[in-house]
Amino acid sequence: MAKRERHNEERQTLLEGLERTRSAIARAYAGFNGAADPELIESYVYEINALQARYGYLLRQVKALESGEVPPRREGAAYRPAWPRLLTPAGSGGEGKEAAGWSGWWNISLW
Repeated sequence: MAKRERHNEERQTLLEGLERTRSAIARAYAGFNGAADPELIESYVYEINALQARYGYLLRQVKALESGEVPPRREGAAYRPAWPRLLTPAGSGGEGKEAAGWSGWWNISLW
């Protein structure tokens, strides 16, 4: 039974990641549609591409988990899907604020 619980927990974590990524893609498209500066437009294009790559990765992980293939784990560490980390401005806490106007040092953080 513990194995099934772990499987369900891993699946739920992946599904939550998919939902967060889907929301981030929607925010990025909204920012892209409202941007006028060519550099800001370019940054949104890169952000959308990165988020779409993350979404594809998470979707493959869910499919692998459901087909019985278990995603690789690191020994001695609690399992977490190895999705890419999100770059956020220092002190922002990763709230997903718009890219426009961000300045300062950047942190790598999870959502």
